[in-house]
Amino acid sequence: MGLNPLGNPDWPKQTADLLEKVTSQIRAKTTKPIVLIARALVFGLLAAFGGMVAVILLLIVATRTLQILIALPLDHDTSVWISYLVVGGLFCVVGLLLMSKRTAPSDD
Repeated sequence: MGLNPLGNPDWPKQTADLLEKVTSQIRAKTTKPIVLIARALVFGLLAAFGGMVAVILLLIVATRTLQILIALPLDHDTSVWISYLVVGGLFCVVGLLLMSKRTAPSDD
């Protein structure tokens, strides 16, 4: 009676178990990796935007702190443009260092 579903009282349970097993295998091979990739993409973008905001706020705080420190011996207007000059100079130095480390594209 193994092949006759009408004479096997466990046939509905076996069929349901088989369908559930096949469905869970398909889900494990398709849906779960896609969900993991989507989560990694979303959390990666959130981390990138959060990092950019943190860097911008850090630069604002650093510039303002530099203005306050320079304003101790000098007036406010002079401290502002000197702080901009210092921060701009630092960006130029970092940019020049990064440009010197670059490599030329290969001609393959």
